[in-house]
Amino acid sequence: SEGSLAHSMLAASAAILCAVSTAYWTLAPRMPTGVALRAPRQLIAPACSALRGRGGATALGSSRAGRVRAAAPAVEQAEAVSDAPEVVSMDELVSLCKRRGFIFPSSEVYGGFAGFYDYGPLGVELRNNIKRAWWKDFVHKREDMVGLDSSIIGSPQIWKASGHIDGFSDPMVDCKESKLRFRADQLFWARAEVGGELLGYVSLLESGDMEERALAMATKMKKKAGRQGELSLSPLKDFTEATAEEQPLIPSPETGNPGALTAPRDFNLMFQTSVGAMSDAASTAFLRPETAQGIFTNFKNVVSTGRVKVPFGIAQIGKAFRNEITPRNFIFRSREFEQMEIEYFIPPGDEAWKEFHEQWIATSRSWLESIGLRPELLSTDVHPSNKLAHYARACTDVMFTFPFGTQELQGCAARGNYDLVLRE
Repeated sequence: SEGSLAHSMLAASAAILCAVSTAYWTLAPRMPTGVALRAPRQLIAPACSALRGRGGATALGSSRAGRVRAAAPAVEQAEAVSDAPEVVSMDELVSLCKRRGFIFPSSEVYGGFAGFYDYGPLGVELRNNIKRAWWKDFVHKREDMVGLDSSIIGSPQIWKASGHIDGFSDPMVDCKESKLRFRADQLFWARAEVGGELLGYVSLLESGDMEERALAMATKMKKKAGRQGELSLSPLKDFTEATAEEQPLIPSPETGNPGALTAPRDFNLMFQTSVGAMSDAASTAFLRPETAQGIFTNFKNVVSTGRVKVPFGIAQIGKAFRNEITPRNFIFRSREFEQMEIEYFIPPGDEAWKEFHEQWIATSRSWLESIGLRPELLSTDVHPSNKLAHYARACTDVMFTFPFGTQELQGCAARGNYDLVLRE
């Protein structure tokens, strides 16, 4: 319980979206001259094969070497194409995934079910390729790592102790006119002025081109109002940063009418269910919103049976569930997803964690490049101290440039001994 730990979590669904995006940019019919598929990209061979108009079955082998050989024709074809599109839209990507058998909307025969997706013949192979490679590289090839598969539903006391029941929430606002709900920290607004005088407010949902869209909206507002003078726009802020006086002046992004949005309020993201024949307070349980807690609750079991010594890690791949207010960006933000997670336990001390933290950031990024993600699409984002979670000493996200903007792909957090002390 005295040791601190480093935490690394990669969402498998986000990794799949990265792989398909990378394959799209790598093997699109109009690829920049000189850009080739590197040998490590055999993992995204199903996506590459589909993009080249092939079924992709030849790229799926039972062995790693088989996948390398099967991907070789794709390498040769990638080197021969030219003139790639500068921008890949999400509509193109979603259409490709469905058309080629990667990802289907869940319950589509009944009109779909928002925030849930099914993986088709190629999608499940691509996902399994990524998971097998991750497990092989981080568990089988390391002497300091063991595996775990914990249950999806556990005692509610787990989530009470971790703070999830009381604090695992997102700020939510309602549009009283359209009846739609939005995450307040993903709804952005700006104040528009003409000649130093207030013109009005613009609002929009988070995206990669928010600044351009906000300026276009303000320009349209100025033209409609018939105002003359220089147009200026304040920096974009999310709705949680609006004052009580500003909130009624900010229009709904759906209707465009000011005063339609409610004040932000907390919305707990955990899915609730009942265990047993009775449905009462005593039977209430939750689908796990993360895989980490199963590792912490099994820490003593692993130490006593696994013959491990600090420093060592526990790895797990498993499903997690979050009742997102507004699932969006395809499988990037869905309500059911899969995580590939490592909790790495290190010696205690105020300085020891820094070296391990930097090592895991470098190792994580290197592994993502090894499975075929283009280095120029990867970056890192260091959380400022005032934005850290209550348990974290430091946190750095590995970011990926998706078609909808640059977002977190993997998080590397120095969690200290917070989680272990909870369960002494």
